[in-house]
Amino acid sequence: MLSSTALRSSPLATSPHATRGTQSRLALVMALAAAGLMTVPGISRADEGIATDRPDFVESSDTVGKGRFQIETSVAFDRDKSNGVRSRAWSTPTLLRWGAWDNVELRLETDGAVRTRVSADGQTDKASGFADSSLGIKWHIADGAEDGSSPGMAWLFHVDAPSGSSEFKGEGWRPSARLTAEWDLPRDLSAGIMAGLYQERNSENRRYVGGILAATLGIPLKESWRAFVEVAGQSLTSNRNGGKVVTLDAGLTWQLSPDLQLDTAVFRGISKAAPDWSWTVGVSVRF
Repeated sequence: MLSSTALRSSPLATSPHATRGTQSRLALVMALAAAGLMTVPGISRADEGIATDRPDFVESSDTVGKGRFQIETSVAFDRDKSNGVRSRAWSTPTLLRWGAWDNVELRLETDGAVRTRVSADGQTDKASGFADSSLGIKWHIADGAEDGSSPGMAWLFHVDAPSGSSEFKGEGWRPSARLTAEWDLPRDLSAGIMAGLYQERNSENRRYVGGILAATLGIPLKESWRAFVEVAGQSLTSNRNGGKVVTLDAGLTWQLSPDLQLDTAVFRGISKAAPDWSWTVGVSVRF
């Protein structure tokens, strides 16, 4: 399954991150889940090679496995033109994953180094620095059936910290919760759905809750190559809070070995608040 963080936090998107949830309610959910992890037995799964959370937006339900470490890093480019304003952005999205148990992994995620360029009315503003970081847990709660009758499933709980440079720093700690499910289909196809909630602050510094809803289809090409197509509602909220960020996505992965993967993807914005175009190329390595 080609599951990924992809362009979860495009510097050009109105909402800096599309993976956040309500602070009070989700903080309680995260606390209960963390406590529950100590009593859930490990879910053993055969090692079928590296399973990544990129380059698409829908996350995989798989964890990296106890004691395993995985790095997924990339370069991403965004381009947008709206109401006479031209915007360009460059970033280095990176996800670190460590298997605390067979069915639980700890995560550190960031857009890394960020550079933006905005031009309007003959003037150009440039900014560069580092994006916020996000701490998270992925909890694999169910294996999928080989005949596709039931999906593999996982919960993801993240909290974004105001840790970036002043130009890209968010306001306060912003939690999120997502549930992802993926099915094995005939002819080695696969399908995934992810839904969730996130919390952010708008331009008036007021908290609001947004939604996440995305679906992806994985397509085999040849032995080590796969493709995906996807519709991703990365941020679903009112215009007052930045509007909906919805994209049509497609990409490729190339698994060079059981522990090494290269990938690329392109994202086309189909809502006003989404960047017109985004593109990424990345590498994932498991240790």
